Amino acid sequence: MTGIVQYKAAERRFEAYGEGGQIARLVGPEISASMGAGVARFDGCSIAWTVLYDELIVTLEGRFRLRVGETCYDCAPGDVLWVPANTPLRYEGDGATVFYALSPVDWRARAGL
Repeated sequence: MTGIVQYKAAERRFEAYGEGGQIARLVGPEISASMGAGVARFDGCSIAWTVLYDELIVTLEGRFRLRVGETCYDCAPGDVLWVPANTPLRYEGDGATVFYALSPVDWRARAGL
């Protein structure tokens, strides 16, 4: 796809993600050949996942936590995390909203999911 796409906050649609999380996927393979992006919310939850892509996470509001083994990255608004592919982790938060970007966008197809 070519051209600019604008995503209005008022038009954003969140869906359930794990137990207690929500996600609004914005950029996917239908728009970009290289990267994906979206907004996620985490409030009083702990969601286990192993990222199958490189991920950049920017905390927008609340307190966001990323647990990797015994290490906890506690993030406030404006904090940024880089997460390399194949990292087992837990997404957690208290009223947290984050923006994320990931690459490659076709990670599901590459992983056979």
